[in-house]
Amino acid sequence: MMKAIRLHAFGGPEVLRYEDAPKPELKAGEVLVRVHAIGINPPDWYLRDGYRMLPPEWRPQMSFPVIPGTDISGVVEAIADDVENVSVGDEVYSMVRFPMGLAGDSKAYAEYVSAPASEIALKPAGIDHLHAAAAPMSLLTAWQFLIELGHNEPNPLQPNQHEPVPLEGKTVLVNGAAGGVGHFAVQIAKLKGAHVIAVASARHESLLRDLGADEFIDYTKTPPEDVARDIDLVIDALGGPSTGRFLRTLKRGGALFPVFPLGFSGAEEAEKLGVTVSATQVRSSGPQLRKVARLLDDGTIRVVLDSTYPLADARKAHERAARGHIQGKIVLNVE
Repeated sequence: MMKAIRLHAFGGPEVLRYEDAPKPELKAGEVLVRVHAIGINPPDWYLRDGYRMLPPEWRPQMSFPVIPGTDISGVVEAIADDVENVSVGDEVYSMVRFPMGLAGDSKAYAEYVSAPASEIALKPAGIDHLHAAAAPMSLLTAWQFLIELGHNEPNPLQPNQHEPVPLEGKTVLVNGAAGGVGHFAVQIAKLKGAHVIAVASARHESLLRDLGADEFIDYTKTPPEDVARDIDLVIDALGGPSTGRFLRTLKRGGALFPVFPLGFSGAEEAEKLGVTVSATQVRSSGPQLRKVARLLDDGTIRVVLDSTYPLADARKAHERAARGHIQGKIVLNVE
């Protein structure tokens, strides 16, 4: 047995219970990880409330109890007989079974997690488990939107595959720049030679400039769509129904990438303006985690932590997330 966070019904943070649960059993192609830290992401609370933000026909079927969570950093405790290139004792990090595990099959809020060997990578040596656990989903999202999709799976969000656009010498606006995906998008765009405009509230300005933002818009004082013009790419880390307001900020031939595209209703306007609107569903990728590990290891990309909580206090972590205005990532500490 092990300790884990489980839910026996959908609802608010109060449904998260810290309790005993069966330790995972290894299957072929998997590794067992003794978890040291867990990164929290929006799909965790989407699952917790039964994916109410999705149309009913899209909601995955789940059976209780459910262990939420996808992002881990820890130490390999055991490996299946057919697993190569991973050893017991390796420090690793992973986004486990996503989006395949949407119905509660990722099971990261626990002391032990089984993960496909293809989805893990050695933890960047230059950062600790807390920072490593904060990276996978948010950093892979920014990477797959901006740099490299990394797979050929059909796109559930649109008929065509998402294609990143060249960033060198371009002007990129990042909305929601201080959050999990946003603070990585700022750094990646800057790394690839873009002029970066960060949109967030005033308290985040110094951090975002430190992360590489060339300009800053405090959305609480000035709506960014009223002042930004001739943008090549907007990456809207918030997305949703309001993302269409950024169409007017873009050059003809520009691109709008909403990280959460549901609710966007500006397709006709985008076509008239010559703007490409594109999104993708982030997918687990051990090879991409290995690639970005080098950038995390040497500090080229930094992970910002908003707050940390013991695993037993996952409810408090979700309550913090619900208050919004997060700077970077929230992490659960299992050590």
